[in-house]
Amino acid sequence: MSGLDIITLVLFLVIFFLLSKFFYTQKKNKIKNFPPGPNCLPIIGNLHIFDVKNPSKTFTQLNNKFGPVFSVQLGKQKMVVLYGYDAVKDAFMNHAEELSERADIPIFTEATKGYGIVFSNGENWKVMRRFTISTLRDFGMGKKSMEDRINEECNSLVQIFKSYGGKPFENTTIINTAVANVIVSILLGQRYDFGDPTILKLMSLINENFKLLGSPMTMLYNMYPKLIGWLPGAHRKILANNSEVNDFIMEAFIRQKSRLDVNHQENFIDAFLIKQLEKNPESRRYFHNENLITLVSNLIVAGLETTSTVLRWGLLLMMKYPDIQKNVQREIENVIGQRQPQIEDHKQMPYTDAVIHEIQRFGNIVPAVSPLATTQGIVFRGFFLPKGTHVVPLLGSVLKDKNYFEKPDEFYPEHFLNSQGHFVKNEAFLPFSAGKRRCTGEILAKAELFLFFTGLLQKFTFQAPPDTEVNITPVFGLTNTPMSHKICAVLRHND
Repeated sequence: MSGLDIITLVLFLVIFFLLSKFFYTQKKNKIKNFPPGPNCLPIIGNLHIFDVKNPSKTFTQLNNKFGPVFSVQLGKQKMVVLYGYDAVKDAFMNHAEELSERADIPIFTEATKGYGIVFSNGENWKVMRRFTISTLRDFGMGKKSMEDRINEECNSLVQIFKSYGGKPFENTTIINTAVANVIVSILLGQRYDFGDPTILKLMSLINENFKLLGSPMTMLYNMYPKLIGWLPGAHRKILANNSEVNDFIMEAFIRQKSRLDVNHQENFIDAFLIKQLEKNPESRRYFHNENLITLVSNLIVAGLETTSTVLRWGLLLMMKYPDIQKNVQREIENVIGQRQPQIEDHKQMPYTDAVIHEIQRFGNIVPAVSPLATTQGIVFRGFFLPKGTHVVPLLGSVLKDKNYFEKPDEFYPEHFLNSQGHFVKNEAFLPFSAGKRRCTGEILAKAELFLFFTGLLQKFTFQAPPDTEVNITPVFGLTNTPMSHKICAVLRHND
């Protein structure tokens, strides 16, 4: 037998072994009354059926075939997908406790080691969440001091926009800096000037990771971490970037510790360090440096990416729909005039409030919640989900549910207005998720969106550069972002 024949035989035996193991595992792991789904291929599961450029398209097709509760398999991992508001509401309302844990996703597990708030579970998650909500409230979340902080950044943003004199410019880095300064000032007690290399580097690392998290290589790593982990690729870059972000936080933490005054807490890190000094069992167990670094990292990333992306969508959509922009500006003039916007103003501004809600709905910034895991076996809508089942609530399918939104694929502020022009809530509006894993920074995000949006439209009219068509096709990924574009901010008043 030749060398080539031996290699061929070995390959045949390896493939035969893998296929045999796959079919044996499939048969062994078949769960009675598990949600239906498409047939799987060996090794890759259902990966071959996904539209990589637009995964929501694949999920819609599966929903049409199998209904609002179905399963898919990526590699060896089965997961249950919840499609549409009714299924998602049922899960969060009636099974909140059983769906309170975050699923083990290798890239996030490796990056966070189970610390922080977003990807931790059990008592660690409860303690960190309780501390975070309480401390953010202490440092102004929902208070006048927070409003002043946001308006200060908005005023700086206005000056930068004004400096372009109505000529085209790219707004991503500028808006990211303003939004980052709000959360960083709460966490670290400082802000950065526009163009400061430190904040630019931090934002670059975070933005790159959001893009890489949706890459095929990262998906493969999450499917087979031991097999793929040693190879170069996106997953390695994500972990390297994460380490740099952690180094940035560690430097800030060391600075804070060196000048800590227990009688005068200036920021979030100070509050955490003071908890460390309490020396009680909870402090010793949970308030350690690893939790601090991961927690601050979680809050910076969450506080930066989604809010800044919504604002960029908002300005782009105002360029696309100038009549809607004029209506918002008219309401701003009638209610606010030339003074600084205040959060309380939104109660007298139903149209603007509706437009901001519709920007969040249409932009569909976070199309899917990071998978949750069942804490015990449950029966959900007639199907059995064993303990540890990965569950993915598709928020994008909720925000575009045709049973709750008249024109789900259009930008239509009337989704949140009644016939008299009054603002109306829509129960299917869940951009911040729901249940026990609902976004902890929701109050801050809402304040930022209203104050930045009204502050900018008070000062400028936003237009597309000459001879440019406004494209509102999203770039699909872990977050749905606008395509790269330039804007013209034309000053409305001679101030």
